[in-house]
This record gives sequence, structure tokens and C-alpha cells, in this order.
Amino acid sequence: MFAAGTGLRPEEWIALERRDIDRQAAVVTVERVYSQGRLKQCAKTSRQRRRVPLRQRSRRPRSAAASSRSPLLFPPARGGYIDLEKFRARHRAPAIRGSGVPRHRIYDLRHFYATTSLAAGVSLFALSRRMGTSLAMIDQTHGHLAPDAEEHERALLDACDASVEARSAAID
Repeated sequence: MFAAGTGLRPEEWIALERRDIDRQAAVVTVERVYSQGRLKQCAKTSRQRRRVPLRQRSRRPRSAAASSRSPLLFPPARGGYIDLEKFRARHRAPAIRGSGVPRHRIYDLRHFYATTSLAAGVSLFALSRRMGTSLAMIDQTHGHLAPDAEEHERALLDACDASVEARSAAID
């Protein structure tokens, strides 16, 4: 639920610590990744380092962290960081088989986030910032999912024009 609700890459949510969640502001800060068995800090100028708004259903991640002394948001039972390959084989694959849900990749949770964000009206620009990727990549991968983009853009521009005309008429 957390990955689908935030669009974070697996290596990002695996590295999250409880301190990265600001429940007051309802945001998660991405500052590090866990990849290839190593924890790596995101560069200050990197697109990886960013703040992502937490939608309501992502604010209360169901994790072992609540009863754990680990600073990690999603600590494995034996400590350390989640090994993504073992997680896929031991937990994810059996859960998918048991649920009857069509097989999909763990990265599809990121695509789900992009798709639902576009359906909700989030702009491609804002989405690229939240996901830590280029606008071109968002457009290439998900741009076709915004079929009403022209209508939405036209409505925004018409509303802006009407506002300008109203202010102009009030001045005259």
C-alpha cells in the first residue's frame, strides 16, 4: 500500500527510516537508497532527493517498525534491510498466487502511482518531481494515460482568461 501510494522505487522505500516520515506535514522525504547491499545517500542535487506528499492511505504504513526498535520503516524480522530478491520469492510471490491477482512486477506499484496521479489530475510536471524522474520519461511512459489533457488545459486557460477579463472590467 505504501509503495503504491507514494510511487517510491523499491530501493527508496527499503531505505526509509521512521524519521523520514513527517506526519504533521504528511510528507515522506527521500534521502537515501538501499541498493546492491549498500546504503547510499542521495546527492543534494539529485532528483532522487525529494519530498513526496503522503495520501491518507499511505500515512499509516503497516510495518513491523511500530513494534520494533529498528529505525527502519520496513525492517525485516531478522534486522538489517529487506533483501528484495528474497522478499519477492518468500513473501510477494506466494501472496500474489494466494490472492488471485494477476502477476505483476513490484515496480508496477510505481506505475500504479503514476496512473492514479494522472487520473486525479496531477500535472506531468508535478508527477515528475514527486517520482524523481524526468518530465520526458513521465510523458513517454504515462503521458498517454491523460486522455482529457487537452480539455483540462483548455478549461484552465479559459478560467485564467475569464479572471483577467473580470479584473480588467473592474478597473475600467
